[in-house]
Amino acid sequence: MSMYLPALRHPVHRFAHRSIDFSSQIALMAIINRTPDSFYDSGATFALASAVDAALDAVHAGADWIDIGGVPFSPGPALSWQEEAQRIVPVIEAVRAHSDVIISADTFLPEVAAAALAAGADVINDTTGLSNPELGAVVAEAGAHLVITHSLAAPRTVYPRPRYKDVVGEVAAYLREKVGFARSLGIGEDKIIVDPGHDLNKNTRHTLAITAGFEAIAALGYPSLAAVSNKDFIGETLDAPKAERTAGSMAAATMCIMNGARIIRMHNVPESVSTIRMLEAAMGWREPAYLAHNMGDVNAPAHPGALGAAGNTVRVAARENA
Repeated sequence: MSMYLPALRHPVHRFAHRSIDFSSQIALMAIINRTPDSFYDSGATFALASAVDAALDAVHAGADWIDIGGVPFSPGPALSWQEEAQRIVPVIEAVRAHSDVIISADTFLPEVAAAALAAGADVINDTTGLSNPELGAVVAEAGAHLVITHSLAAPRTVYPRPRYKDVVGEVAAYLREKVGFARSLGIGEDKIIVDPGHDLNKNTRHTLAITAGFEAIAALGYPSLAAVSNKDFIGETLDAPKAERTAGSMAAATMCIMNGARIIRMHNVPESVSTIRMLEAAMGWREPAYLAHNMGDVNAPAHPGALGAAGNTVRVAARENA
């Protein structure tokens, strides 16, 4: 299977502090949930210091992007915009003070979006598909990026037994329509990212179909995001609890990347960095960290440190972000 290379309308996306060429790079979005009831870590990064430390650790481990959220997608009581902003704004400010990493705020409220952008966020990650047009207006005015995600339920409400005749086609059509809506609100074509919403108002069969058919999402021409990490479709497919879904998450992320995804949203940063770097190197987008194997008259040891000064290792400069 060869990697699908989508024809991107705007391959290079310029964020406030760095740029990414999505024609030759896969971006890693690390997840920071400042909630007491987060899906994966059950509140491990709810404390401010823990959230900031986890974000900076992810940056140091190789994440290109930090996604910071104060409210889970799952159904539950509404949180005031003030309280949600109080959860995420201090994290955004602290991360921005230490790094030029891309920062997104995971929110569907325009007031929270405005506060997040003022604090230094580059992107608003709206998992509700622009359910509130005022959020789009805030993003447009700031000249920021927007992630448009497929979901069907009203924010934080139950959507029982979702049904699709053609889930891949319907999700792609929804995203195409929402992109048009975002454009009508003044958001630039070069500021849009699309996400099919793995598991969001979809059962496991639906999400597996999205994973296998991700090419249809990438073919829309916008950088596409795959948020697959440790989700229920992996647990149900492999009969694995959350703590044992890393391998399945990497497999799902790899399949999406091979089908054109250019951003993956992941919890397990070191494993995700390795997955991305292997794929980028195989595509010729990134040089190996070093060359030793079969580079001399004898087969070299596996690690250059074992060679000594006379060894045949070739050190290769790592590709920097654009």
